Amino acid sequence: MAAATAARPLGAGSDATNFGKRASRILRRFVRRQPIGSVGAVIVTILVFTAVFANFIAPYDPLAQAQKQALLAPSAAHLAGTDQFGRDMLSRLIYGARVSLYVGVGAVIMSVIPGTILGIMSAYFGGLFDYLVGRVVDAIQAIPPVILLIVMMSVLGVTILNMIFALSIRAAIGDSRVMRASTVSVTAQEFVFAARSLGATNFRMMYNHILPNITSPIIVVSSLGFGRFILSESTLSFLGYGILPPAPSWGGMLAAEGRAYMFAAPWMLWGPAIALSLVVFGANMFGDSLRDELDPRLRSAS
Repeated sequence: MAAATAARPLGAGSDATNFGKRASRILRRFVRRQPIGSVGAVIVTILVFTAVFANFIAPYDPLAQAQKQALLAPSAAHLAGTDQFGRDMLSRLIYGARVSLYVGVGAVIMSVIPGTILGIMSAYFGGLFDYLVGRVVDAIQAIPPVILLIVMMSVLGVTILNMIFALSIRAAIGDSRVMRASTVSVTAQEFVFAARSLGATNFRMMYNHILPNITSPIIVVSSLGFGRFILSESTLSFLGYGILPPAPSWGGMLAAEGRAYMFAAPWMLWGPAIALSLVVFGANMFGDSLRDELDPRLRSAS
C-alpha cells in the first residue's frame, strides 16, 4: 500500500517531465523552421510583459507634467525625451503598450467567438440561413472599414470599450467566412456522417465534432487579428476617434504630439512610430508562421 501510494507522485512527475520535453521539442522545431515567426513571438511576448508590468517598468508617471522639462531631447534622465508638457515619452510608450494589449486581446475575443459560431452554423445548416448570412456579410464587407468604424464610434461614443466593440463587429464578419469554409471541409468527412447516423444532436455535432477540427484556423485568425486590431486602434486614435488624451496611446501620440512637433522634436514621432511598427510586424510574422505550421498543405509544401 505504501509503495503504491508513493508511486503516484512519481508518475505525476514523469507525466510533467514528458510534457515539458514534448513542449520543448515543439518549441525548438518552431524556432528552427520559422525563425522570423520566432522573432515575432519574442516581440509579442515583450509587448505582453511590458503591458502587464508597466507600473514597475515605467520610470515616471506617464501623466505627470513638468513644464520646465518640456521638449527635452533623449538623455540619460529621459531615454526617449519628453513631450510639450514635460511628460516622459518612454513612460508614455510603456503605458501605451497596455492600451494596445487591452484592445488587441479584447477585440480578438469578441470577434473570434461570434465569428466562429456564425461560421459553423452557416455551414452546418446551409440553405436559406446560409444564404441570408452570406448576403449580410457581403453588405457589411462592402463598406470601407475605416468609414464603418468612424460611423460606429460617432454613434456609440469614444470610449475604449466602444472601440473594442466596433473593431470586433467588423472583424467577426470576416472571421465567419473563414470558419464557414473550414466547417464545410470538415462536414464532408466520414466521421461527421457516422456521428449523424448514430443520432448525434446538432449541438453535439457542432461542439464535439466540428469545433475541435477547426482549431487551427481559429488560432491563426486570432494571431493575425491581434496585430490588425492594434493598428486599427492607432488609426482611430490618430483620427480622433480612439483613446482620448491625456491617456497614452501610440496612435494618439502620433496625432496630437508627433505630428505637431515633427521637426522641432522628432523624437516624439520616432517612439510611437517604431513601437507600433515593431508590434504589428511581430504579430503578423508570428501569425503567418503559425498558419504555415498548422496548415498541412503549407507544411507539406515547405
